[in-house]
Amino acid sequence: MLLLNPVILSVVVLLVLSLLRVNVIMGLIISALVAGFTSDLGVSKTIQTFVGGLGGGSEVAMNYAILGAFAVAISRSGITDLLAYKVIRSMGKRPTATSMNYVKYFLLAILLAFAISSQNIIPVHIAFIPIIVPPLISIFNRLKLDRRAVACVLTFGLTSTYMWLPVGFGKIFIESILVKNINLAGAAVGLHTSVKEVSVAMLIPVIGMFLGLLVAVFISYRKPRHYASTVEAPSMEEIDRHITQVKPLYVIVALLAIVTTFVLQLLTSSTIIGGLVGLLIFGVSGVFKPKESNDIFREGLELMAMIGFVMIAASGYSSVINATGGVDALVNSFSHGLGVDNKGLAAFLMLLVGLFITMGIGSSFSTVPIIASIYVPLCVSLGFSPLATVVIVGVSAALGDAGSPASDSTLGPTSGLNIDGEHDHIWDSVVPTFLHFNIPLLIFGWVAAMYL
Repeated sequence: MLLLNPVILSVVVLLVLSLLRVNVIMGLIISALVAGFTSDLGVSKTIQTFVGGLGGGSEVAMNYAILGAFAVAISRSGITDLLAYKVIRSMGKRPTATSMNYVKYFLLAILLAFAISSQNIIPVHIAFIPIIVPPLISIFNRLKLDRRAVACVLTFGLTSTYMWLPVGFGKIFIESILVKNINLAGAAVGLHTSVKEVSVAMLIPVIGMFLGLLVAVFISYRKPRHYASTVEAPSMEEIDRHITQVKPLYVIVALLAIVTTFVLQLLTSSTIIGGLVGLLIFGVSGVFKPKESNDIFREGLELMAMIGFVMIAASGYSSVINATGGVDALVNSFSHGLGVDNKGLAAFLMLLVGLFITMGIGSSFSTVPIIASIYVPLCVSLGFSPLATVVIVGVSAALGDAGSPASDSTLGPTSGLNIDGEHDHIWDSVVPTFLHFNIPLLIFGWVAAMYL
């Protein structure tokens, strides 16, 4: 029976625990145990598989540690404070209703630009959020800006960019994960794809996400929302003092480090190497002293520790899910009896299964290897084109990433927006992003699969 599938059961348990606000790491461990217990793995094998899978998240954790330290170094340069306080000062000079509306959308545009560039130009991923967003909370409160709109803006920039643009984290996802696994699974059935084809195929689903973003900002969360002003807005004197304290040389150094890191991560395909060289530039230029490097890394780890541990736990959970064989059974159950005359239903069911799997694992990066080996032969047997196959695999993996409790695309925005305890992770980050991004992804992913 489909409802007794270990993948379905474990994902349902994870979602219920998340909605009850149980810690995400605890939820992942419990859900992994549920998956193991309801399959043939048994207790000892489940624990062994989970622990063995934790190592799969070590590279991600190392990336986050370096990027966290790099983000702290950028903050030490003063460039982020300069931006935040310039915006606050600008608003203070124009307190009219019209100007406040202008500032509201200007802020959202700036945050969108940061989120997009964090995937490629400034490869700090979500590490910029706890640094950029908290100083702006008092402004959000004065504007009565619904933080759910901010969460949607940040998540869109974080997720859609790597899905479509093959640079930075997108290069890792598209070239090193998506194309690699599709070609590996497609070798036996004569299917081959390229980075260019993936970018073309994923454009339609990304357009769907963009329309969802417009709905979130201009319709769903357009109305003012009141928050208790527990974060005090700085006075104009304090703002001026902060701005004058920022050294122009350090701003130049920060820009140099950002450009160098961007170029190196393109050349080496390694965010670790790029981030490390960026840190060295900050150190040599005097933004921080060599003896302060321990403090930089400590602060970076504090900044990213929770998210890093969640991703490590998600890796262990992914290993258990893969070992149960429940994914194969789930796909086979949905595809049983489907043929070339039922391509529409087949495409929808595969996308739906991808949604469930990614919602549980919380990472599209971890989902691709699980489903590509199953979906690629299935797509070829059902007569889907190479571009349609890319869409089905890519969107199936990305589905749920935006709306998963364990995804860094939702954990990141919450880490910055909940600085005063007034932004709930599930109801203010996960649910809004799920509704505005995953539903359009299902629709536009299906359309792309049927007509490409």
